[in-house]
Amino acid sequence: MGLAFAPGLAHNARMYPLDDLQQDALIEAFNVGIGQAAASLSDIVREPVRLSVLSVRLVPFQAACQQLGAGSNERICAVSQTFSGAFDATGLLIFPEPQSLEVVRLMLNTTLSLEALTELEQDAMSEIGNILLNACTGAVAQIFASRLNSSLPRYQLGTPAEILAPHARDEADLVMLLHIDLLLERRQLRGVIAFMLNGSAMERLVAQIDRYLASLRLG
Repeated sequence: MGLAFAPGLAHNARMYPLDDLQQDALIEAFNVGIGQAAASLSDIVREPVRLSVLSVRLVPFQAACQQLGAGSNERICAVSQTFSGAFDATGLLIFPEPQSLEVVRLMLNTTLSLEALTELEQDAMSEIGNILLNACTGAVAQIFASRLNSSLPRYQLGTPAEILAPHARDEADLVMLLHIDLLLERRQLRGVIAFMLNGSAMERLVAQIDRYLASLRLG
């Protein structure tokens, strides 16, 4: 079962004023990156992979924790990286724990049981997270003509609050949630890419988006 967004929270995402053009520019950038990542993942799993961004939402920290877990004790698997440059953020690739093991099994093309795969999970998920997160931020940096540097990927397992809290400066931080579909011949998996943004980072990101949109109008 995939991660699901709680109904009615789309309006809360408008707490930060992103207009339709700004949202479209973000989705365009992320889909470019996701498309590049799909090609890399296809090489790894040796079958066609389709990736798409279903939605981009900005929600408060507590709302993000609620959306990422059906229950407060439900564990999720996350690979995190910090990004710095044009704007600072922490990116996380997130799957429910059972799905993350299924992703690893498909990636390794093995019939090992899910229990036996747990020892391989950290390295495999870190590689997948590195591919997806860097593809997303790389596309954003290229389209917005900015530069971002990334840390090494870090694997984490825990409840949504346990995963997100270390990356938040305070509970006023926003979380940008990208709901993604990962489609393979044998399986359809759903996950989330999350970016933790404080007010300063959000302002800088919006400034980059506006600069990009202005260049399109002048062009």
